Amino acid sequence: MSEVPEGLHYTKDHEWAQVDGDVATVGITDHAQGELTEFVYVQLPKKGAKLNKGDVLAVVESVKNTADVYAAISGEVIDVNGPLDDDPSQINKSPYGSGWIAKIRLSDPGELSKLMDAAAYRKHIGE
Repeated sequence: MSEVPEGLHYTKDHEWAQVDGDVATVGITDHAQGELTEFVYVQLPKKGAKLNKGDVLAVVESVKNTADVYAAISGEVIDVNGPLDDDPSQINKSPYGSGWIAKIRLSDPGELSKLMDAAAYRKHIGE
């Protein structure tokens, strides 16, 4: 069973967002990291990048596959998790903690209502 914390917002493409005020911390879910297996590289977004919901936020490479990580919400990238450059395995070890990818200042908080809660995401992944 995948870890699916309550209180986060989830996408059908297996990204999560934790919102604090007008900033969302985003990453990929435990389910996704389990499917992709051991991460060996992460191409982080650039600070200041303006993204629309669904745009490519980052690219992750594992021993099994390369995958795009999509922006769960629209906004401006205000911070990135630089330590992932040296240790991308943090995504495997702690996808909702030290494995976060970026922080985005929300440009349209209304988009959050279109994301799934934990119960809906569990159903989406068949758990």
